[in-house]
Amino acid sequence: MSDDGLLLERLTQIFEALERIPRRFENITSLQDFYSTYSGLEHLDSICMVLLAVGESFKQINQKTEGSLLGAYPQIPWQEIMGLRNILAHVYFEVDEQQIYNICRDNIPQLIKTVRQMIQDLDN
Repeated sequence: MSDDGLLLERLTQIFEALERIPRRFENITSLQDFYSTYSGLEHLDSICMVLLAVGESFKQINQKTEGSLLGAYPQIPWQEIMGLRNILAHVYFEVDEQQIYNICRDNIPQLIKTVRQMIQDLDN
């Protein structure tokens, strides 16, 4: 498989993972919803796991493409995404739940849209 084929496969995996976040977040209407039930805590944990995997994947893509692919989509704060991955992986108990809530509410829709565009651009 070509490098572009591998990149397209990885972006598709990222896209599919990101699409799970809105479904997991749909019943969360406030930060407290993450804490009010065991189910809320499970949603927080599962969202964090997806964000960790996505951040790691973007980090690898950025290294493999020497920044050229992510740099072509400057509307996304790539360094922040990769930085969040580091926090989730190394200091998980210090995760700012408000930040995770805000990311889900404010940033994930645009990231999904951008990854979809990246896939379309690479597929052409």
